[in-house]
Amino acid sequence: MDKKSLTREYKETARPMGVYQIRNTANGKALVGVSVDLPAILNRHRSELRMGGHRNRELQREWAEFGPEAFEFEVLDTLTPPEQPGYDPSADLRALEELWLDKLSPFGDKGYNVERRRAL
Repeated sequence: MDKKSLTREYKETARPMGVYQIRNTANGKALVGVSVDLPAILNRHRSELRMGGHRNRELQREWAEFGPEAFEFEVLDTLTPPEQPGYDPSADLRALEELWLDKLSPFGDKGYNVERRRAL
């Protein structure tokens, strides 16, 4: 296959989407998030942490303190999109993320997420 064909095939391949976690094995704290492209977001987090420019300052500080070997990157749940044209996964991903945030509560001393205010 030539480079154009490989590029086209990559772009046409559905990327796994869902919920991921970055967990500090030294203290149990975690960052939970969602993405429409799980491999890409996990790669981005790794790169930002290695380069010292992660947007989550506490996570970055503890990465420097404990070292990369103290962190695990894992997919917690995947979303299988329905076979319908124009499907927007945003609402489904938000719901899936809320389920995991409720289950793991990665806030304060337990994690790196910022607790969101919920509508009444």
